[in-house]
Amino acid sequence: MSHDDGLDPALLRGLTQRRMSRREALRVGAAGAGALGLGALLAACGVSGTRQQAAKNKGKDWAKWWSQQHKTGQLDFANWPYYIDTKHGKHPSLELFEKQTGIKVNYEPVIQNNAPFYAKIAPSLKAGQPTGYDIIVMTNGWELTQLIDNGWLIPLDHSRLPNFFKYASPSVKSPNYDPGNRYTVTWQSGLTGIAYDPTKTKRKITSVNDLWDPAFKGKVGMMSDNTELGSVGLLKIGVDPAKSTPADWKKAAAELTKQRDQGIVRQYYDQSYIKALEDGDTWITQAWSGDVFQAQNSGYPHLRFVVPEEGVMSWHDNCMIPMHAAHPVDAIEWMNFYYQPKIEAMIEDWVWYICPVPKAREIIANKLGDKTVANSPLVFPTAEMESKFHDYYTFKGFHDYNEWNNTFDPIIQS
Repeated sequence: MSHDDGLDPALLRGLTQRRMSRREALRVGAAGAGALGLGALLAACGVSGTRQQAAKNKGKDWAKWWSQQHKTGQLDFANWPYYIDTKHGKHPSLELFEKQTGIKVNYEPVIQNNAPFYAKIAPSLKAGQPTGYDIIVMTNGWELTQLIDNGWLIPLDHSRLPNFFKYASPSVKSPNYDPGNRYTVTWQSGLTGIAYDPTKTKRKITSVNDLWDPAFKGKVGMMSDNTELGSVGLLKIGVDPAKSTPADWKKAAAELTKQRDQGIVRQYYDQSYIKALEDGDTWITQAWSGDVFQAQNSGYPHLRFVVPEEGVMSWHDNCMIPMHAAHPVDAIEWMNFYYQPKIEAMIEDWVWYICPVPKAREIIANKLGDKTVANSPLVFPTAEMESKFHDYYTFKGFHDYNEWNNTFDPIIQS
């Protein structure tokens, strides 16, 4: 391989030891989200003045605005910990970007959880001030919806994103929470499905209903994240979570309550669910795809991840440019750079989540020589798997969000 293509396997080879996952970082930060409290969340939500500003921003001539912007040579980038390729404390993909573009990157892995980070930046955005970041990475959910609805994100100039439209997987184009990718492009994705130990279950797991099977009484792990718990409850009753109603939520909660009261659930887990499965405390559990892939390559090759017959929840972490960013051209140049297959390959071979660029698979297999990652359906899902992907419900306002919490939180808390 030539030096010019920027892919030296000796330098960029993904680490093989188990690493803290992005979702583990999320769960570690969950205590901060709980401490945030209702009052702080409400203060960060849109109010009349904010909504008026949002309407003004959405009516702005953004094509003209972008034509007046210029590259500055600096990029301030906020991301989650352990979520980019790393070698000896440096990030080869960012170094290559700096070399090729002349843009100096200030990369800060400061996002531990969506809610506290949103509460941190919301006061600045509400006051019409910069956050200090040109790119932030946030999961589709309540906080991202609020950023969009409040007019706190800069609409992307699609003419500057040819690599996204050429190489991005259909699964990350025009998501339900951001139709047309007006404000976001996906960083990485993951699935919330089912993991199990076939040496314990003694049979193949194929359905969400298996989480309710009395044969596994006391050996079922469910998630303490109410978005994940409520969504699997909706799949159980045959409802697409993205199209669900509050009436559906109550029906799903009733099924989840029966499951709990019958003693089928051992515990509602945070990130510790994967250790419980490895240790045999649970035999079958709700699970994140990236964690299971790591477990399979860290001493537990017998564990299995299932996309159940009813479907699987698909989540996305997204790059976006907050309003008043100082270096928007530099930010969108990184987004376009990132969607090159060779750059995705560098990052994907390290982070092990679902890659948004299918063509990176061949580079990982042949140039980086990592057949394990390249051949994993947990990194590069099959078309059959993708046909079963479900989106999460997109909250339409705080009342909506609060009603979901009030429906599913009591199951976990009791």
